[in-house]
Amino acid sequence: MFQPRILLILLAISIICAQEPSSVEVVKASWSKIRIGWERDPFGGPLENFDEMRSRARNERRIASGGGERAKREAKADEANLAAQREKKLSQYYFIYKTKIKNNHTSAITQIDWDYVFFERGTENELGRQQFTSDEQIGPGKTKELVVTITSPPTRTISVTSLNLEERDRLSEKIILLRVKYADGHTWQAPQ
Repeated sequence: MFQPRILLILLAISIICAQEPSSVEVVKASWSKIRIGWERDPFGGPLENFDEMRSRARNERRIASGGGERAKREAKADEANLAAQREKKLSQYYFIYKTKIKNNHTSAITQIDWDYVFFERGTENELGRQQFTSDEQIGPGKTKELVVTITSPPTRTISVTSLNLEERDRLSEKIILLRVKYADGHTWQAPQ
């Protein structure tokens, strides 16, 4: 029969072991914002891709060969459709969250649940949290960068369309590992 004192020591040891993230090391983390769809030159005229050029040339040949009013109407309709397609391609903003993980365990990692948490610098109040699950193979002793691209900014205080250094400087950040699944069937879970 265990003595109460021995039970307390065993309980303390099991709590300490449960808090260890099972030999997984977060080497580094970063986030950034990208804008897609801004590549068009604002000073150059309308850009034509190959299909648009082919359509325009076809319509010009029809009109030149005496296609009449019908050919002119079809050419105008094609131009209107192309103009509408160009206007639909507005730029979009995406946020890229990265973390580099090192597996110090003897078995390969197959899946990791991780949170990228943002705090207000100085007060350490949590301002935002991005939750991810990465299905990645990371062999024993190997390091791998996990990358997730989404449209959600780190916090509600970060503007989606503009990001200046002051916004980034007001934040501190941390990666929290919640669950690690290994190839041998063993799973580490963060204490609740």
